[in-house]
Amino acid sequence: MLNPPRRFRLLAFDWDGTLADSTALIAGAIQQACLDVGVPAPAESDARHVIGLGHRDAIRHVAPTLAPERHARFSERYRDHYLAGDAAIPLFAGVREMLDELDDRGFLLAVATGKTRVGAASRCGDEGFPKPHPDMLLALMDRLGAEPAETLMIGDTTHDLELARNAGVSALAVAYGAHPSEGLMAMEPLSTAHSVTELRAWLATNA
Repeated sequence: MLNPPRRFRLLAFDWDGTLADSTALIAGAIQQACLDVGVPAPAESDARHVIGLGHRDAIRHVAPTLAPERHARFSERYRDHYLAGDAAIPLFAGVREMLDELDDRGFLLAVATGKTRVGAASRCGDEGFPKPHPDMLLALMDRLGAEPAETLMIGDTTHDLELARNAGVSALAVAYGAHPSEGLMAMEPLSTAHSVTELRAWLATNA
């Protein structure tokens, strides 16, 4: 069976909560880091909300009373808690097969993540401006020779969708990660997938 014509050349995926099932670990590490530096732990929903942001913006949101000179200590404690479980983070079921399928169809595949390079990826939060600044997507498009009209950003947070908007590219939301579907849909993505199965089907038909 012939594949449908491609609308996009470059598919840029967020990592945490989109490809990797890591949101619970990240939220827990944020909460524990707050306790370690002597501030109240945020609610899980608040901890999940900052996933994907740069550390400075994330700390301001989850620990607004923390003195700036203590931010580095917070980051150290967060990193320790996160890395203790990082090796065990799985991809969501079906992600590997989906990526293989997209690769076979000839798409350019990339990852745009707020993780540091220590955490791996194609364009990381410590290699330019963090989300939702368009820098990481613009850099990926420049590196891969893709125009905004042929680029699709896929992510599980409003930060990912705002990143896409700021870079002038289309966005696809996934609602099985960090942010609830209501907030994602308010950003008016092309569509919202509620499972990897839905995501794979949408990309197979519409990308």
